[in-house]
Amino acid sequence: MPSVLISLGSNIAKEDNFPKAIAALCHQPAITVVAISPIYETAPVGDSSIQAPLPQPTFYNAAAWIKTELAPAALRETLRAIETRLGRVRTADKYAPRPIDLDIAFYGGCSLALNGKTIPDPDIVHFPHLALPLADIAPQWVHPENGLTLRQIAANLTHTEMEIRQL
Repeated sequence: MPSVLISLGSNIAKEDNFPKAIAALCHQPAITVVAISPIYETAPVGDSSIQAPLPQPTFYNAAAWIKTELAPAALRETLRAIETRLGRVRTADKYAPRPIDLDIAFYGGCSLALNGKTIPDPDIVHFPHLALPLADIAPQWVHPENGLTLRQIAANLTHTEMEIRQL
């Protein structure tokens, strides 16, 4: 079964939605959860000119290492179904607050496009809220496009100005 890394994020009822999302992943018959990273708390990312007029709450971010026989498209649909059950409504605003966000960060060692989304997630090399949790559970995982391990990518991002705190 392919190994897959999933990124998790929430800034609406995150204390409730994070455990529910992890439990939902664990109860999927086609998914075996290998590891869950520590949770990090981070400031929201994005274009503040299109965000709500009030500041967004902080995010919880983590990563899950799973094994699955699901093809990438079927896995994405499974993740979207979990998001929907937890109240996620997708909008055109990619930076909108959300009860839960479950994204395929890596699917094996593949580079692929899936309905307009690139895997591996190109934001991994730019944002510590993605790279650090992934590196916690799979430090030796090699990014198929740049040849760096997740540990190296995370180390390269530790000097950014983004506030990130492990819970």
